Amino acid sequence: MRHPPRSVLLAVAGTVALVAGATLPVVTAQGATPACTVEYSVTGQWDAGFQGAVKVTNNAAAVSGWSLSFDFANGQKVTQGWNAKWTQSGTTVTAVNESYNGALGAGASTTAGFLATRSGTNAVPTTFKLNGTTCNVDTEPTPTPTSTTTPTPTDPPGTGDEPPALRVSGNRLVDADGTTRRLLGVNRSGGEFMCVQGRGIFDGPVDDAAIKAIADWNANTVRIPLNEECWLGLSNIQPQYGGSPYVNAVKDLVARVEAHGMTPMLELHWSWGQYTGNSAGCADVHASCQKPMPNTRYTPAFWTSVATTFKNDPAVVFDLFNEPYPDRATSTATQAWQCWRDGGTCPGIGYEVAGVQDLVDAIRSTGATNVILAGGLAYSNDLSQWLTHKPTDPAGRLAAAWHVYNFNSCVNESCWNATLAPVAAQVPLVAGEIGENTCSHGFVDQVMRWFDERRLSYLGWTWNTWDCSSGPSLISDYTGTPTAYGIGLRDHLRALNG
Repeated sequence: MRHPPRSVLLAVAGTVALVAGATLPVVTAQGATPACTVEYSVTGQWDAGFQGAVKVTNNAAAVSGWSLSFDFANGQKVTQGWNAKWTQSGTTVTAVNESYNGALGAGASTTAGFLATRSGTNAVPTTFKLNGTTCNVDTEPTPTPTSTTTPTPTDPPGTGDEPPALRVSGNRLVDADGTTRRLLGVNRSGGEFMCVQGRGIFDGPVDDAAIKAIADWNANTVRIPLNEECWLGLSNIQPQYGGSPYVNAVKDLVARVEAHGMTPMLELHWSWGQYTGNSAGCADVHASCQKPMPNTRYTPAFWTSVATTFKNDPAVVFDLFNEPYPDRATSTATQAWQCWRDGGTCPGIGYEVAGVQDLVDAIRSTGATNVILAGGLAYSNDLSQWLTHKPTDPAGRLAAAWHVYNFNSCVNESCWNATLAPVAAQVPLVAGEIGENTCSHGFVDQVMRWFDERRLSYLGWTWNTWDCSSGPSLISDYTGTPTAYGIGLRDHLRALNG
């Protein structure tokens, strides 16, 4: 869903794969202020790899460009990175600024991150040089490693029920016993826009009482939109809202959703990449609006991190990208679908695109076998060639995502019978967003009826207290009081699951 304007929201108001409770080494300076300071952190690790980050602070005269170098001691190899151009020669790693973060005034800082392989020991580098000057030292003391502890997510109270471990069987989502499971619930918007706007992490409360209110509608699924720059902790995000604080907040929310027996669906909503073409939501290169496609710079790293974080929780569903619209940028449907699946250099899109196959590969490379959803073209409203261009999933747990609002193109049963039914006959079909901007529910009632007849899944947009006239808002308060639009979904879920 394209969100209400920011003014309305204000009125109504490389990769972080964290290990809960882990002690993460960080190199800091001691003694007098050095010429430069580097904070190095291992923000997550797994059997054969890890993710790291560096925060570089220039304490001397301003520079217009920077180059950071350090050495690995245990054969680690950088494989990809962000916010810097990363290279490695032997044991020496070098990170050179990007065009947008080269200027570092006196006292200014920037951050960059990377993914790397490892085998066994993963010692922290001890010496860092910025433009040839050794950091973290002055003429007296030497740098010493200290440690910080990542907070363990709160174990929230709940119903005692556990959401099912999901997999795909033919065209159905099933649990461990092979019983068909439908995903029926709501979207909980906020995690995609609050952080990048510098206003917090979630829009409204997400404590146990707020999540219980969702469960009280008899919802069994909560879709959680995310922002890749906030998850990765990029330098344009305020540190209290990005990186570890953001990741831990998402992990806490997932835990609360599961504590109430509901399936958490994590979805990439807003992403990096400048697009100013047809139907552009903004001219900003940063993840501040819906872009036509994900990007190769950050999105695979985002999904590698998310998948690593949740790969041991088969109840979590991954929704690759909110609403692709390469069809608005390219001249033909063939080009658009090829861009959607394969990425690369896509006509009309000025950044290198990550196709859905790239994102499936990124997730599966971590060993995660979670169910993956992939939406089609036209803001996920067009699945007409989804089967023809379906990405390959070695885990066999791929499902189709579809969005529909009363103002979309495919809004009647003839279109659904022609384009959705063939997809639903072969793979699970999930309507990740259904909505109506008329403050009523006649349209979504039709959608739910069509999906009910086929035992398919759907989730209403959105569990937020925005003015209904600015976008489909299910509730008027976070105790779960429905709007005139939301009462249709609430009563229907209670009738189905009561």
